[in-house]
Amino acid sequence: MPRYDFRCRACGSTFELSRPMARSDEPAPCPAGHEDTVRLLSTVAVTGGAAAPRPAGGGGCCGGGCCG
Repeated sequence: MPRYDFRCRACGSTFELSRPMARSDEPAPCPAGHEDTVRLLSTVAVTGGAAAPRPAGGGGCCGGGCCG
């Protein structure tokens, strides 16, 4: 289940909630009970992994196999 970050405008606290994507835009009261919150934009970190494979062939319009 996705996690969403929220910030309370009343007390400034930041908190996370796990909820279905269909409910991502619903209001979320802060742990202190304040209702004035806003969902924060999340960033996704992509690290490591193999490099993308390079295309085979000599290039050109068809990979160099049929061009004269």
